[in-house]
Parts: sequence; C-alpha cells; structure tokens
Amino acid sequence: MENVLISDFDGTITRRDFYSLVQDAYMPESAPDYLELCRAGRLSHFDAMASYFAFTPTDDAALHALLSATEPDPDFQTAVAKLRAASWDLIIVSAGSCWYIDKILAASGVTAVVHSNPGHIEIGRGLVIKKPTSSPFFSAEVGIDKAAVVRDAAKRFKQVAFAGDGPPDVEPALLVRPHLRFARDFLAHELQRRGEKFRSFERWADIVRGIV
Repeated sequence: MENVLISDFDGTITRRDFYSLVQDAYMPESAPDYLELCRAGRLSHFDAMASYFAFTPTDDAALHALLSATEPDPDFQTAVAKLRAASWDLIIVSAGSCWYIDKILAASGVTAVVHSNPGHIEIGRGLVIKKPTSSPFFSAEVGIDKAAVVRDAAKRFKQVAFAGDGPPDVEPALLVRPHLRFARDFLAHELQRRGEKFRSFERWADIVRGIV
C-alpha cells in the first residue's frame, strides 16, 4: 500500500466509547469521575481507563451486549475494502484496549494492525489492561503514543491521513496535512479553537469517502 489511514477506534470507528458504556451501565453514581481526575493531573489517562474498565462485567451475555452497543459503523467492512482497493492501508490506534477492539474487528470481518493496550477479562477485576511496554510506540501516560505511530508512518508511506475524536488525538492530527485530518467531537472543537483546518465526519465511512 502506498498510503495509510491511521484511525482512532472508540468514538471514531464506533459511535460509543466502550468505557462510557461501562460507566453508564455498571458504575455506581458515587464512583469518581476518572477522566476529570486525569484532566486535573491526578491520574494518567491509562490509569483513568483502567479504573473504568475495572467495572466491566465478566459474564458472556453482558460482554456481548456491551460490544454490540459500541455500534461500529455498519459500512465499516465495505469502507475498508474500498480504502484498500485505492491503495490505502489502515492502522488502528487506541488508548482503550485490544481486548474489545480485536473482537469487534473480527465480528465486522476486518483485519488491521492495531496499536493499543492488551487486556483480559478477570472475574472480580473486570477488564484488566496492561501497558504495552514492548511496543516501539509505548507511552506511559496513555499506553500508545499515537503521534509516534503517525511519525513512523510518515517515513514509510506516501500519504498519511488521521482520524479521531478525543484529547489523545490532538497531537497526531496536527502532524498530517489539513485535507487528510478528520475530526469530530472534542478533537474537532479543539482544532477549531486553535484555528486549525480539518474535515468533519459523522460516520467512519465518511472518512473513506473523503479520501478516495
């Protein structure tokens, strides 16, 4: 492949973030706002995600329901095929976990390189994630340094596009050319605040249509 799209997963390929589904369905109202603690500098982003994931249910039926509730783009598989037919590869980067990403990709019939935090389900501990310390893109703060993935891709591909929606996506988005920078939600607002150009999207398939 000559080119590559580097895409966030939660809230980008899917409509809902896995952690927010766990928060809404399984966390007590008395639980701390872990992302607020992260923004205040009291928790790393990795530790915030690990705290949310600790509330993940462990029975198969509940886990299946959570995976379905993330709502991956229904045209995801078709869009990936269209992308690759136009000589664009796909790399997924996430501050979440490979555990659910791999399962959702398999259910969607899509294969892709994934850089994220390894995880496993453990009774009494929910979804336990580990830092990917052996990854060349390891970040102690988030788990995966998405900007490092973009910089590496820039050395190996003719064109690099990036798509995302959250705070960890700001730096990598700024590394690609504006017409290949796709954003929504927090990322779109932050880029707009900075006066940076980008292309908005509603569904992941919109990104592919914008590229090819």
